[in-house]
Amino acid sequence: MAGTTDDLRRIARDPAAFEVFYRRHAESVSRFVARRVTDPHTVDDVTTEVFLAAIDTAGSYRPDRGSEVAWLFGIARNVVAIEQRRAARELHKTGRAAGRRDLDADDIARLEERIDAERAARPLVAAIAALPKSLRAIAELVDADGIPVADAAAALGIRPGTARVRLHRARRLLRDATLPDLATSMEGS
Repeated sequence: MAGTTDDLRRIARDPAAFEVFYRRHAESVSRFVARRVTDPHTVDDVTTEVFLAAIDTAGSYRPDRGSEVAWLFGIARNVVAIEQRRAARELHKTGRAAGRRDLDADDIARLEERIDAERAARPLVAAIAALPKSLRAIAELVDADGIPVADAAAALGIRPGTARVRLHRARRLLRDATLPDLATSMEGS
């Protein structure tokens, strides 16, 4: 496991190591973001920000607390939340596109396909959004993003047992809130 930590520390100073790391995780991070964001430009920007944050915090990764993906999803949750707060503040302002880099037609088409592919998960994410904050986070990571409970616990900084209890409560609330189709599909996870 120490090799993984050393490999992650290298991404900040070794472009080749970063490229390998990026290629290994870019799709899963982009899919994570596309489940929460509907604008292709923002999906691209937020995904980029996740990897920039990963470079900055690579030394904090602890393999005993979860996988690289769980660590990245923890970073992505924070970056998405920051973006959502920023977007809420900027909603009334004009010229929102001024600071974005231009995406070519292929980039936009690829991101629109990814957003469309994640469309089926949006009702689940919306239903989970109605849950209390402590239950929402674990349900999003496990049921919407499909990561193991132990990795979700690591991403949230809680014990796996706590995560399992919160996930059970979240699923029960969803089931009781007349969302039987969603709750049933989640219990198969």
